[in-house]
Amino acid sequence: MKIKRFVAPDMRQAMRQVRDEQGPDAVILSTRRMDDGIEIIAALDYDEALVREAGFAYEPPTAEEKLESIRATRDQRDLREAERVARVDQARAATAAAVERATKAAPASPNAPQRQSSAALAASVADVVRAATVSAPQNDAAVNGMRAEINNLREMLEVQLSALAWNQKDRQQPLQARVLREMTRLGIDGDVARALCAELPDNMTAEQARYLPLGILSRNIRTSGRNFDTVGGGITAFVGTTGVGKTTSIAKLAARAVLRHGASNVALISADQYRIGAGAQLEHYGRLLGVRVYNAHDAQSLRNVLLQLRGKHTVLIDTAGLAGNDPKLQQQFETLRAMADVRVCLVVAANAQAQAIDSAMRAYAPLKPQSAILTKLDETPLLGGALSALIRHGMPLDYTTDGQRVPEDIASADARKLVCLAAQMLKQRNDEPDDAILADRFGFAPSTTAMA
Repeated sequence: MKIKRFVAPDMRQAMRQVRDEQGPDAVILSTRRMDDGIEIIAALDYDEALVREAGFAYEPPTAEEKLESIRATRDQRDLREAERVARVDQARAATAAAVERATKAAPASPNAPQRQSSAALAASVADVVRAATVSAPQNDAAVNGMRAEINNLREMLEVQLSALAWNQKDRQQPLQARVLREMTRLGIDGDVARALCAELPDNMTAEQARYLPLGILSRNIRTSGRNFDTVGGGITAFVGTTGVGKTTSIAKLAARAVLRHGASNVALISADQYRIGAGAQLEHYGRLLGVRVYNAHDAQSLRNVLLQLRGKHTVLIDTAGLAGNDPKLQQQFETLRAMADVRVCLVVAANAQAQAIDSAMRAYAPLKPQSAILTKLDETPLLGGALSALIRHGMPLDYTTDGQRVPEDIASADARKLVCLAAQMLKQRNDEPDDAILADRFGFAPSTTAMA
């Protein structure tokens, strides 16, 4: 327990001293009027037994002293609220002035730097935030509330900045803005759309703006040209998250290999030891194709199985579907890394969200997959998210699938056909991207470090 004496000219100032030093949980032990003001004895972590041992007689304040204390506390709270409002109003006024200055200073010439005014405005807002918060007490609840309100103002300002930059781009570079708008309709992610537009010529015509972006999109989609009908098969392990179609894709590829090389030259391995009945579906396909299915539960058993299958033209390994945050994923990595001759192919579903596809590619990146298979083209309304992830990670595409039929619904990857399919899907959609979405994606937004 901490006991301290406070002396001030009046009750308001004395209570402020108590609140500032001991906080709102302080207990007033006694109050006394003196010639030079008010004396208050206050304690923190009050313990009545200790107070008695220390010789303090707790005397409850009189009704008049209680009333004066309440008034002082209320006045102090009102004062803090008034200070907070004043600071927020000051920040608001400075922000509005900065917006007005940046708007008036926006370059009118198409060749002028587009982000000059936005960058100056970001710096001005950063100065406002620092001036409003750097000198404030760190533990003051009112100031924390002020900071929250200033952060809200900052977010509103970033939205205004983005809209300002996007409108400016739409006026000065209408063809590039049109391309970005179409990329957004295709579902292409903002960062990929920016990179693709950077490859467009500066003197692009309106006719080129219609078709050239699709050509650039097609050129950035890598394909491996792999074909199990004409090229040596080898050993391939298929990895990916749950439900992306690994087992069905393996059955399609195995069926094509059987038709070309015979069932005796094809083998299937089930390496999924986590899912109940995981190998049942693969064994069913194996019986239909006349292909033997082997089970491998760890690195050693997989190595032994592969030794038995030396000389087989095509060996396909079905692994467990694991999410990126699954602790068992590391064990799967270690098993496959121990196999030097195994080619890794990542299977992703086109109907998954763009963020999920990108997360899967990041999660399986330590395995360094040589290629990917894009499944479920028939179940997705937009291909842009999947294409964005493939372009961003530079992942070569082996095959695409668009149905459940074995072995019909699989084809060697063709970038031009994928882009044409994406464009056809777009014709079935009449929605236009909102300007707010375009501004958020392609307008200038100050970095968090600049605004801190």
